Amino acid sequence: MNQIFEKLQPYLEKEMAFSTALTLMDWDMETLAPKEAVDYTSKAVGVLSQERFSSIINPEVKKILEQLEGEKGLNCFECAVVKKLKKEYKKTEKISKEEMREFSELTSKALHAWQKAKKAKDFSIYAPYLEKIIVFKKKFAEQGKEEGQTLYDVLLDDYEEEFDEKVLDEFFSKLKEKIVPLLKKIEKQEDIEDSFLFFDYDEEKQEEFNRWLAEYIGFCFDRGVIAQSEHPFTTALHNHDVRITTHYYKNNLASALLSTIHEGGHALYEMGVDDEFTQSIVGGGASCGMHESQSRFFENMIGRSVPFWKPIYGKLKGIFPKQLENVGLEKFVKALNKVKADFIRTEADELTYCLHIMVRYELEKQMINEEIDVKELPKLWNEKYKEYLGIEPKDDTEGILQDIHWAMGSIGYFPSYALGNAFAAQIYHQMKKDLPIEELLEKEEISKIVDYLREHIHQYGASKDAREMLKDLTKEEFNPDYYIAYLEEKFKGVYGID
Repeated sequence: MNQIFEKLQPYLEKEMAFSTALTLMDWDMETLAPKEAVDYTSKAVGVLSQERFSSIINPEVKKILEQLEGEKGLNCFECAVVKKLKKEYKKTEKISKEEMREFSELTSKALHAWQKAKKAKDFSIYAPYLEKIIVFKKKFAEQGKEEGQTLYDVLLDDYEEEFDEKVLDEFFSKLKEKIVPLLKKIEKQEDIEDSFLFFDYDEEKQEEFNRWLAEYIGFCFDRGVIAQSEHPFTTALHNHDVRITTHYYKNNLASALLSTIHEGGHALYEMGVDDEFTQSIVGGGASCGMHESQSRFFENMIGRSVPFWKPIYGKLKGIFPKQLENVGLEKFVKALNKVKADFIRTEADELTYCLHIMVRYELEKQMINEEIDVKELPKLWNEKYKEYLGIEPKDDTEGILQDIHWAMGSIGYFPSYALGNAFAAQIYHQMKKDLPIEELLEKEEISKIVDYLREHIHQYGASKDAREMLKDLTKEEFNPDYYIAYLEEKFKGVYGID
């Protein structure tokens, strides 16, 4: 290890310890913590966040980074850590630890307010917290803003480097041009029969199959656990402790199946990070979009395909013989690919999913640019759903309150979901050249697909950014045309459209 870099180690280890504690508390708050814990626990979250922040944003670390400027002989891990740390330092050194603590306490309380508002179907309960979060995020963005950047560009960069408003505007414009008309064509086609997915499915039996399903795609229960939460998510302490959640609905079989595969894709990424990178600031995914590419690849390209279900559908039918008695494999998979404009993003079909993201992207931009008032959000949300998806939410829970992200302070995050879909399509296009994917799935050799992703993506953690990974694997820059072509080919085929 480089002698100067070695001076960073105590600070990095301290930051890692605080991050681990905060991750555990977040997990607990979302899964097992009692409802009345939030106000008290949020104080501890605030203190830990302040200490985590101070562990690397301090004069000593700044001095070491200056000493490392131009230093030669750093290995791959050291270079990646220094690069990420410099970026984080530049963005946050103007933020006081008191502000960071106050913001952390605010988001803990906002999460609780969001949950109450969602249950009550009343956005006004949560709106005051969101207004304060917007003020904080704009202030933080202003402090980290560079020449030529908008405030929203700064927030976007937290989740996806080099994907600013200009890039995203072009991307979403292409999607809007192609996908909205395709959706309208599909709406004129004969409806796909999927009523059997909404029969009565025992939740304990669903849990039994979903645990098996997670393990089948590669999730290791010696290094991971599954729990239940209102909003399925994945978190990791390191590559030997990865945690996912799902949510079981008695009258919706597909929801948990697809959520488990989706979160399993995230988990496989975390489990595949090289030991050298895990438990460090470069131990997670390359970016939110690249992380999402792995979950969407498994959920959509794999989990909604006939070859994937062909060897295992019999097991599912064995658990639910009555409900699936007259449902063949082709009919089951076709139902998983049904297109129907609906209100909830996490339950959206593959084609309409990015239209949900477009709504959030446009509203986020307007909030940060002070073009709209927070109190207007429910109305504006409903109008955009009417415009893009042809439907209008009946209440705030079905509309503006369905996502947890803004309550967490994650503004600028949503576009990564859409980029993740596009990354997945580009990776899938390349993978089909390199592997006999359908044959591997039918022979239950999904591990070879996981190994491919581990070799080209997972092992590197965040030592590379998304653009580097795409370029290294596909030999070209980000190209959203693969995603549009993939959607058109797939859904024209599903619905028999010329």
